[in-house]
Formats: sequence, C-alpha cells, structure tokens
Amino acid sequence: MNFEGAYRGKRVWLTGDTGFKGSWLALWLHRMGAQVQGIGLEPESADGPFVRAQLPELIRHETADIRDAARMAAWAREFKPEVVFHLAAQALVRRSYADPVETFDTNVRGTAHVLDAVRRAGNSCAVVVVTSDKCYANREKDYAYREEDPMGGHDSYSASKGCEELVAASYRDAFFAPGGKIHLATARAGNVIGPGDWAADRIVPDAVRAFRAGKKVSVRHPRAVRPWQHVLEPLGGYLRLGQALLEQGAAVAEGWNFGPDPASARDVGALADLFCAAWGEGAGWQAEPNPANLHEAHLLQLSIEKAGARLAWHPKWDFETTVRRTAAGYQAMLAAPDAAAVRRFMAAEISAYESGT
Repeated sequence: MNFEGAYRGKRVWLTGDTGFKGSWLALWLHRMGAQVQGIGLEPESADGPFVRAQLPELIRHETADIRDAARMAAWAREFKPEVVFHLAAQALVRRSYADPVETFDTNVRGTAHVLDAVRRAGNSCAVVVVTSDKCYANREKDYAYREEDPMGGHDSYSASKGCEELVAASYRDAFFAPGGKIHLATARAGNVIGPGDWAADRIVPDAVRAFRAGKKVSVRHPRAVRPWQHVLEPLGGYLRLGQALLEQGAAVAEGWNFGPDPASARDVGALADLFCAAWGEGAGWQAEPNPANLHEAHLLQLSIEKAGARLAWHPKWDFETTVRRTAAGYQAMLAAPDAAAVRRFMAAEISAYESGT
C-alpha cells in the first residue's frame, strides 16, 4: 500500500491516540512523516502499545476528553489540522449496557464537539470519523450491509454509532458542503483484532489474560458470526480515505465500509479454535455456561465493494493469517524488553502489511 507521501509534513489531529487502534495509527502516521497531535484519555492498560512503545516520545500527546468542548475548540484553533482522524469513543458493547448515558455522551456529544471545533477553526481540512459496523440496523440476515443501508442499533453502543453517523452527516450537509474547505467522511470497520488490545469483554484479550493465568478462556456466544480483521486492515482503509479526501475532496465525502474479505466472516468458536492452536501449549477455551442475558448480534457482515471500486482498497490478510499474526504479535510484545523493541515489532508489522507479505 503506497500513500505516495500524502501525509508527509501534514498536521494530523488524532483523537483516541491512547487506544488500541489509535496507538497503531499514531505510529503509522509518524513513520510516514506526519506531525501528529494526539489527544485521548489516560491509557487503560500499561501493556497496551501506547505505553509499551512510549508513543509520547514520537508524537505530541495531550490527555483530554472529547466531551470538553472548550478544549477541543482550542486545540483545533491552535493546531489548525490539515487532517483529522477521530477515533476516540466508548467502544465496548457490554460497557454500554452498564453505562448507556456515558456511551451516548462520549460517542454522540463528543463527536459533535470535535466536528464543531473543526468547523470553528475554519481551515482546509480532511476529516475521517471512525464509527463501527454496528451502526447499521442489523436484521440478523445473511446479508452484507452496504453504505446506503439504514442506521440503527439494539444496544446503546450500536445506537450511539448510528447516531454518530447522523451527526457527521448533518455537519457535512449543513457546514461542510461541496466547494468548501472541509471534507468529511465516515469509516465503518468490522471486528478488529490484533496485538496490543487489552480491552475487557473482547474475545482475544480475554483469551490472552486467561492463558497467562493458566486458565481456559470462556466464550459467550461460540456460534455468533463476526467479520474478523487485523487492526492494520481498517487503519489502512482510514489512511486511504484520508488521502482520497485530500486529493478529491467532496467526491469521496461520504460513508465507507472497510471490512474483511467475506471469507473471513467466521463464528467466534472458529476464532477461538485457531487462536488457541496458534498460541500453543496451555491454550484452550470453553463455552460460558450461563452468559449474561444481554443482546448481542449473532450475524454481521459488511460489503466492501464500494471501497474496492472507488478507493482501490482491498483487504490483504485472510482469516488464518490474521489470527496467527495476532497470537504471535501478543507473544512478541509481551516478550519485548523495552520500548524500542516494541516499536521495532510494530514497524515490522506495518511494513509486512504494506508489502502484502
């Protein structure tokens, strides 16, 4: 994947840089020569890539909450970003059941604050708002959702992501019209896995924690089908979309899916089987005997035809490669003796992805 110097020297504002996906994106942007200004909450895990790779040594970082409207406005006014990647979010379905108001507050109101800060700053800018595949009204059918399908959401997290799409669309229509200086697109990815994710209630981090404790991982819904993809896949899509916004402006200012190849949509049990095999000795899983009675989608797929046809973006790593690289990556990061070793590993993974190896 060749971005042809699209980000070299560019002022890039990255929200959510302390998170799993945000940390990988921050390092990738740094490698491409961008001037990265990251904001995010305090990292939730000392084992995550933001801390382990000591990313504040490579990028400018400020601890901040996107719900702080005055602070967002000040950052945009002072930094004058040329590109914005908005990843900051409350990103967990099960947490949204425990605190739905916080979920809506962060994902909806927080997004509005970021977009309004960009609007008030008024300089030329390409904006990529990252939402989720769960923004669609899921009918639990054997159907890959397309960008024009309606928004929805049964749980608070999914609904908040549908609302986030509507907020972005309203700002695009009302304030960032064609012919203006600001071009806004949204990006929807599948179920992302990869080394460095330590969030609670996600199958892969839960598995690694269990294996390290000498236990089997409990799996809530082994037959639920998900569009699994390595973390670098959607990040490559976001970067390609940002590049297209810089080059084509309003022509690509709309919603985009960056999911895996359809063959990578597998059930959770298949993921658990392969991840345990890739991890090696001591790894195993069991079905959770009495999972909490919380609604979770059982079938979810994304159509990526549009991104392939108009952005020339295609996934590179299949399901097996994704799972095996994820298991090996966790082991490599856990064994890394210092930040330099973590950075070398992450850089090598990015290079391997870019070259398609």
